[in-house]
Amino acid sequence: MAKTRVLVEFGMGSSLRRQDYTEAAIRAIKDALWHNSVNMAELFDFPKEAMIIDAEIGVAQPDQVDVAALKAIFPYGQPSVTVREGGLDVAKPQGGGVTVMANAAVIVSFDMEQVS
Repeated sequence: MAKTRVLVEFGMGSSLRRQDYTEAAIRAIKDALWHNSVNMAELFDFPKEAMIIDAEIGVAQPDQVDVAALKAIFPYGQPSVTVREGGLDVAKPQGGGVTVMANAAVIVSFDMEQVS
């Protein structure tokens, strides 16, 4: 397989009140996806299911993220989601918890044959 990267998009999401790391990550992925209006599959004459999608998410508490919920965002393709420590927890005044910020990188690749 010659996995070839064709697109990288970045996004940011937050959970302002509920300290919900999954929701912040979902918003970050959607932010990244909404930056892209090009249909990569059609551009290369591949079916949409052939898209290899690698999503990397950064949040302060990776163990609090529901990875299955993140994979469900992608309507087609072969999504793989990695959650790691990153993002940012911003303390609220007077000890009222934190605002959760998540970062996402969504990478789209295809299995392309090498031409020599």
